[in-house]
Amino acid sequence: MWFFARDPVRDFPFELSPEAPEGSPPGPWVLHRGRKKATGSLVSIFVYDVKPGAEEQTQVAKAAFKRLKTLRHPNILAYIDGLETEKCLHVVTEAVTPLGMYLKARVDAGGLKEQELSWGLHQIVKALSFLVNDCNLIHNNVCMAAVFVDRAGEWKLGGLDYMYSAQGNGGGPPRKGIPELEQYDPPELTDNSGRAVREKWSADMWRLGCLIWEVFNGPLPRATALRNPGKIPKSLVPHYCELVGANPKVRPNPARFLQNCQAPGGFMNNRFVETNLFLEEIQIKEPAEKQKFFQELSKSLDSFPEDFCRHKVLPQLLTAFEFGNAGAVVLTPLFKVGKFLSAEEYQQKIIPVVVKMFSSTDRAMRIRLLQQMEQFIQYLDEPTVNTQIFPHVVHGFLDTNPAIREQTVKSMLLLAPKLNEANLNVELMKHFARLQAKDEQGPIRCNTTVCLGKIGSYLSASTRHRVLTSAFSRATKDPFAPSRVAGVLGFAATHNFYSMNDCAHKILPVLCGLTVDPEKSVRDQAFKAIRSFLSKLESVSEDPTQLAEVEKDVHAASSPGMGGAAASWAGWAVTGVSSLTSKFIRAHPMATQAETNVPQRPMPEGHPAPAPTPLSATSTTSDRWETQEDKDTTEDSSTADRWDDEDWGSLEEAESVLAQQDDWSTRGQASIAGQVSPPENNSPESDWSNWEAEGSWEQGWQEPSSPEPPPEGTRLASEYNWGGPESNDKGDPFAALSVRSSTQPRPESDSWGEDNWEGLETESRQVKAELARKKREDRRREMEAKRAEKKAAKGPMKLGARKLD
Repeated sequence: MWFFARDPVRDFPFELSPEAPEGSPPGPWVLHRGRKKATGSLVSIFVYDVKPGAEEQTQVAKAAFKRLKTLRHPNILAYIDGLETEKCLHVVTEAVTPLGMYLKARVDAGGLKEQELSWGLHQIVKALSFLVNDCNLIHNNVCMAAVFVDRAGEWKLGGLDYMYSAQGNGGGPPRKGIPELEQYDPPELTDNSGRAVREKWSADMWRLGCLIWEVFNGPLPRATALRNPGKIPKSLVPHYCELVGANPKVRPNPARFLQNCQAPGGFMNNRFVETNLFLEEIQIKEPAEKQKFFQELSKSLDSFPEDFCRHKVLPQLLTAFEFGNAGAVVLTPLFKVGKFLSAEEYQQKIIPVVVKMFSSTDRAMRIRLLQQMEQFIQYLDEPTVNTQIFPHVVHGFLDTNPAIREQTVKSMLLLAPKLNEANLNVELMKHFARLQAKDEQGPIRCNTTVCLGKIGSYLSASTRHRVLTSAFSRATKDPFAPSRVAGVLGFAATHNFYSMNDCAHKILPVLCGLTVDPEKSVRDQAFKAIRSFLSKLESVSEDPTQLAEVEKDVHAASSPGMGGAAASWAGWAVTGVSSLTSKFIRAHPMATQAETNVPQRPMPEGHPAPAPTPLSATSTTSDRWETQEDKDTTEDSSTADRWDDEDWGSLEEAESVLAQQDDWSTRGQASIAGQVSPPENNSPESDWSNWEAEGSWEQGWQEPSSPEPPPEGTRLASEYNWGGPESNDKGDPFAALSVRSSTQPRPESDSWGEDNWEGLETESRQVKAELARKKREDRRREMEAKRAEKKAAKGPMKLGARKLD
């Protein structure tokens, strides 16, 4: 039986890259790129080939192998694995690049910033302090060739070939025999008289001065060049001069050198160094300190190097969220760093964290996720959105916090293209119907209408036919003026999804009613939309063959491309509505209530109605319209799409104002007298289960209710002679308008909160209630008088007497 010797190099779990060696610094080692066979992760492999007759150099290489294997420090080159054979030595470390090559590459790309150099030198000095103060070791080879840079831009100290003990246990310093390295030796080493008194760190600090000179000025030509600081920053020059002084006794200890450079105004006293020092000690920091650090981190990330953000800040952010309970404060810096990642890296590192965050019950976390969804939505695939994100997001529709409900509505604009049929056309429409009908916050109802107009192109044809007309018609009855504007512009944004029949019989009657709206902004948008729909009807009337082309999108399947024609309309709607909303909610509560005509919540039956506010003689409807005309120049602004630029409004500020708004749910339509039923205190669950009956889009808006006959003495429009032929049996086309006169409220909605809009029958009911109250009062007084007379006539009863019938 034959036995074959195994090749240790072939069995080594790492392999060299086929590329040329990355660098051959002065010394015995040659640096190669490599990778781990099992995982493919990148590493650096230092290779030394044993040559006959070079025993002394081989011993130096083996000593370096041993030192690197036993020394562990964040600022010293990290050892991973090694291989020692009779022919070669392989030392595997973290993937690094020689400092000289790194600086040259960065100079070609624009150069390193001063803050990066300050942190790099800080790391090298800290490694020297560890060696000389903690380990009693002299590095003896500090130079550009002994420094390496990892992928995060961190500087690592290597080149441990000529290290020796400061206590003299292993003899004196080994002989280098390489002129390129000997030029960095301090001048006292050539003085054989022994008169120079020096500290154990003196030689390495001289070499540190040489390294600083080379970092800022390039390769050191000769030792005398150290007298000229060159491009070394002024804040570093005094400390540099201490390092290269002729007297070795005055050269500072590495620890003291760091303290001097970190003093106020020092070279290493900057935000970048402070951030790195905090990240190194983040595990022992207090939770309050971590919160403050992450809150301030986002402001600094823009000035930090990209590699540093990707490979050092990002892992710390992920760790802080996963194990440190950092919460929502990590979101802003996390998404900022995510911009530096490739799509594949984003999927691997950020998306799993984002999905986990959506399941959090922390309100601050949820609202920040919704606010910053635009930064990561493109990296989410449809299955993830529908199964892991949307089920958690919809809980925001039922949240008691208005800000979360509003942000949830706005996030649907980004999620809608990725939602499946059930989530988009069924689940989302349930919540939109309930919000638009029952939410007490006017801005939320307004934004729900706006969002529906934006996502209309993603809905199925049947959903569009069932929802859009009813939803926008409902919005036009909203007591909140911006919501009425949103309803009008919603019709315009989705105009290509309506048949000519619907335009004529359902949409135009609704829009025509808004031409006498008390708000001029509503009237202006209504006239624009009417002209648009009329032009379509007129073009089809002139050429009936265009009908198929005009209605081609009505029954088409959902597609984002169909919304191209309506995109500008939708953007115009969002811009106008959001600006109106922000102006409304930021106004003074008293002024806001007066300017927007928000009606007061009606009192339940049996309670006395509040006294109406008296109006001056000049407070007429015509005066109101003139006031709005003056404001029109600021309300009707650009039609560009500024969904994210516009301020949707701070709902917390408006909570006290909007709390007095009427609940305009369709289940409480206005009665003949113009009153609405008080809102019911239904729980979100009951609203959810009964949305088909109470919050559906169709209820109450499919067919307009028949108006009440006008009061006696009021003449119909058909009774006037308009200069045309005699009236026929087709009915009065202006009957609906007569109901909307200044003395009669709208039959479908609430009053507008002013005296001259209250219904006549309301006043009669108040009079009847007052008369009934007086009758009851008179009856009570009459009964009390009778009882008193009866008691006085009988006189007092004797004790023990029996009352006779």
